[in-house]
Amino acid sequence: MELLPTIWFIAIAVLWTGYLFLEGFDLGVGMLMKLFARNNTERRVLLNTIGPVWDGNEVWLLTAGGATFAAFPLWYASLFSALYLPLLVVLLALIFRAVAFEYRGKVDIDSWRNRWDWAIALGSFFAAFGVGAALALTTTGLPLNANGDREGGPLAWFSGYALLGGVAVVGFSLLHALAFLALKTDGDVRHRARQWFVRLLPVLLLPIAAWALAIQFMDGKPWTWAAVILAVGAAITAWLLARRGSEGRAFLALGGFLVLGTTAIFGAVFPVVLPSTLDSAFDLTISNASSSDYTLGLMSIVAAFGLPLVIAYQAWTYWVFRRRVSAAHIPEAHSFLPAVAARAFTTKG
Repeated sequence: MELLPTIWFIAIAVLWTGYLFLEGFDLGVGMLMKLFARNNTERRVLLNTIGPVWDGNEVWLLTAGGATFAAFPLWYASLFSALYLPLLVVLLALIFRAVAFEYRGKVDIDSWRNRWDWAIALGSFFAAFGVGAALALTTTGLPLNANGDREGGPLAWFSGYALLGGVAVVGFSLLHALAFLALKTDGDVRHRARQWFVRLLPVLLLPIAAWALAIQFMDGKPWTWAAVILAVGAAITAWLLARRGSEGRAFLALGGFLVLGTTAIFGAVFPVVLPSTLDSAFDLTISNASSSDYTLGLMSIVAAFGLPLVIAYQAWTYWVFRRRVSAAHIPEAHSFLPAVAARAFTTKG
């Protein structure tokens, strides 16, 4: 087995896991803007929990995509060209979501805020669903020919596995967000988030558990089956800790579930990076899809210095903004436009 391609396969799996862990809860918080928050004050509490960190969390998506492009260019080319439409939807969803974060509080009118709240909620949903669908297809396969090109029309990628992966990441993001809100807020939001977490955990984790089990039945190895069993134990632990009110430990236990689950999924398909549903001879593997050893070696040197700096910076950011947020911390809403001009602007069209 080739050492450097194996190292970079593991590195990319770690980057995707880090993205799902960090971006997972802030995508979930975005969706909960319409599903959980009862009024504008609570929505502002939710936004303030992720306000200092959401854009930094998205760096992990860019890094995962960039690492795939540099380390496994054929994997990147086949995956991103086959999934051009869903990934375009993900990009647009992230753009609308980011714009909504910036514009929501500029005008103190309910109709204005409501539009941007929907942009945040729907942008978060489609981003989570699209990423989940892409990761599921990475592990279950696409209709690729011998050249790594997609066979079929623009919707040839759509399958039951794509739907399962999308629902799995959406469900996990919602649950992860509830755990995060129970940890990061105080007052009624905190208590309701913990109650919802306990009630919904068995339901929201079912799709990602089904995805992991499907992969195991197709390509599982003894040690990946062990990881699945440990992941189930981590989920049960998170549920028990949340019932006891140990919010921080419950959040970490859910993170352990994610790490063990992604380990089981990526470990089962290894050394294949992108299966072909047409013929297994067309599968992309760490051997036939990777860059040269020189490229991978140079990347390893850069990553050895750069990755610890990124992790240290993000850890420092979370430490600085570690305090709980409650409704008492939210100041009065204000507008950057005069009231008359704001009403005229929001009622046009």
